[in-house]
Amino acid sequence: MGEVLRVAIVGAGPAGFFLAEKLLGQTAVPVGVDLFERLPTPYGLVRFGVAPDHEKIKNVTRSFDKVATRAGFRYFGNVDVGTHVTLDELRQHYHAVAFTTGAQSDRRMGIPGEDLTNSHAATEFVAWYNGHPDYRDRRFDLSAERVAVVGVGNVAVDVARILSRTVDELAKTDIADYALDALRESRVKEVYLLGRRGPVQAAFTTPEVKELGEMEQADACVLPHEVALDALSVAQLEQENDASNRRKVEVLQSFAQRPPSGRPKRLTIRFLVSPTELVDDGTGRVAAIRLVTNRLVEKNGGVAAEPTGITEELPAGLVFRSVGYKGLPIPGLPFDDRSGIVPNVAGRVAVPGVYVAGWIKRGPSGVIGTNKPDAAQTAEQILADFGAGSLLTPPATAAIVLEATLRIRQPDVVTWTDWQKLNERETDLGRASGRPRSKLTTIDEMLAASR
Repeated sequence: MGEVLRVAIVGAGPAGFFLAEKLLGQTAVPVGVDLFERLPTPYGLVRFGVAPDHEKIKNVTRSFDKVATRAGFRYFGNVDVGTHVTLDELRQHYHAVAFTTGAQSDRRMGIPGEDLTNSHAATEFVAWYNGHPDYRDRRFDLSAERVAVVGVGNVAVDVARILSRTVDELAKTDIADYALDALRESRVKEVYLLGRRGPVQAAFTTPEVKELGEMEQADACVLPHEVALDALSVAQLEQENDASNRRKVEVLQSFAQRPPSGRPKRLTIRFLVSPTELVDDGTGRVAAIRLVTNRLVEKNGGVAAEPTGITEELPAGLVFRSVGYKGLPIPGLPFDDRSGIVPNVAGRVAVPGVYVAGWIKRGPSGVIGTNKPDAAQTAEQILADFGAGSLLTPPATAAIVLEATLRIRQPDVVTWTDWQKLNERETDLGRASGRPRSKLTTIDEMLAASR
């Protein structure tokens, strides 16, 4: 057996596990993978981003758990790269270091009033109701009867749906206990989902749209003229010849034919509107959102939204923006601020021995599974560079030395065995109330359950 290829992966979300799976699953080269995660818990956005009422999507963690059983895998949870260990130190202890840290910040709308009280990034709300330790103490004013969600991607749809669900629907999920309590007192009656282009261009999928029409106590509505297709949208449908997109449009148009059922909540999906300003109620809080009506135009080979000058004011006491995400700079690595990624070629960074995978590599696009071929490409670069002898050269004792150093600097390192104890505790708590799990949401609670 030849030299063991030692790889540090920073970020224990889907991209990190897919990369570990590819490296450990091949047999040409013996590999040791150390997976570093800032939080005690693994899985990244599967735990803190996937909506609690989408439990089936979270089953992907079963394949991650199998990766963790492979020989050569180690998990270092509750370890912050940059605080407990530096990039330079990792480069001294591994042949390769791969960052899979995702897109951790949201893009702003860039309009007046965006920083008024009760104006939030949708990602903060998602992290809050999913029990992320960094966001558990955030406060969202759910006394507002009208809420506007800007954007029609999957995160925006999740937020609109969670606000429109009944407490009984949510009580069957792994939503954070404190979020369930807060939503129990919610006075939200109307939710508006605002898209700048038309239904053909909307990022959400047919199953997501159908789900919006199947909630127990909320009517899904559209404005008939906003789901009627213009010539550009008809041409796009014909050119793409995508049956699922065509079906999505049909479902949306069917909402226009539904008579109101009298349910206590209403979710209205709007198209061809863009926010231009959040209106102050006189006390620094959001009172309304000003919108401009758009028309679709052909631009750079695609379909873009262009403002018409026709405006309206939509009363809303709470606004969530979900207009895109971007990565954050990693100290010691180049960074493209415009695209929010670490510049790379097929995952290879212009710093010897450093690689990227996932959203920090390509930007925030695709679904969980999109990270699998992306990670496989990065793994192939690492293996090729190892074969060419162009990686870093750690000493033979590096694995032992680094772990010993980490345990001195961070006595509360969480191993995979520790995580399994924590996981068992959460599932036991959930089982007692008929839920898949009851999440522990503070670091102290997590550490106590892991011991």
